[in-house]
Amino acid sequence: MAQTNEANMQKIGNYRQDIEIKKHVRRLGKSRLRTVNGYSWQTGVLEFLGISMLILYLLPFYLMVVNSLKTRREIFDNTTGFPEVFAFENYVQAMERMGIFDAFSNSLIITIGSVSLIIIVSSLAAWMLVRNQSKKSKIIFYIFVAAMIIPFQAVMLPLVKWMGMLKIDVLNFQMIGTHYGLMLMYLGFGTSMSIFLYHGFIKSIPIEIEEAARIDGCNKWQTFWHIIFPILKPITVTVMVLNAIWIWNDFLLPFLTIGGKINTIPLAMNNFFGAFTKQWELAMAGLILAIIPIMIFYFFMQKHIIKGITQGAVK
Repeated sequence: MAQTNEANMQKIGNYRQDIEIKKHVRRLGKSRLRTVNGYSWQTGVLEFLGISMLILYLLPFYLMVVNSLKTRREIFDNTTGFPEVFAFENYVQAMERMGIFDAFSNSLIITIGSVSLIIIVSSLAAWMLVRNQSKKSKIIFYIFVAAMIIPFQAVMLPLVKWMGMLKIDVLNFQMIGTHYGLMLMYLGFGTSMSIFLYHGFIKSIPIEIEEAARIDGCNKWQTFWHIIFPILKPITVTVMVLNAIWIWNDFLLPFLTIGGKINTIPLAMNNFFGAFTKQWELAMAGLILAIIPIMIFYFFMQKHIIKGITQGAVK
């Protein structure tokens, strides 16, 4: 009887296995009907949406490039088409009108100086806020986070007023109309987001590394610059790229504080838009010249952005 029961159980098990195999074959057959060599309609829809988004993203760049090589009349007659004759002289005229070398050098000085200050101050501040676990440190950090949501337009008039009052005529020191004045203003606006990014990244660094450095005889200054700051390289690159793009392309703050005294690339672009005429062909050429340096910088650094942000998100 026992052998008979075992044989029956084995038959039942084989029967169930056959049923499962048939169901699996049916599912494969149905999915095969929905695909062609493994290519499903869902994949096709996603690819179509991706290509459409790519076209929409590249369309403004295409219009900017083709219109920078047209005459003004041709821009209005045929905005989207290729130029009949490539007007490369637009770039020569744009460079002359912009004072490209002077504007480029000013933008470069202001961007490098501002980003350097933001990196130094923000990294040091974030490190101290993370390592000093007190209520004051948390309150200060939350103040910096809250400052991120304050729009520049809400503080621009008081800023210009107070910065105009900070001057020493005897030493020819003034905050308005100078490179260093604008750098300090960018430092004030850029530290909030930068401290937030550094703060999240430094949390993931074990404190035992710093304790070992102190045992070896390093003071706080040496510990930060020789131990901590090299570890911050991914988030430092992220902070550098984000702030450099913002400062290089910024128009409103330089316009309010150094306009008429120092020319930057965005301020120089304003020369193409008069009260009665707008020289679109030169403006398009100027835009191409303005974005090339920052695009090259971004393409070389962009791989570090996601890496820095994701590492900083891990506590």
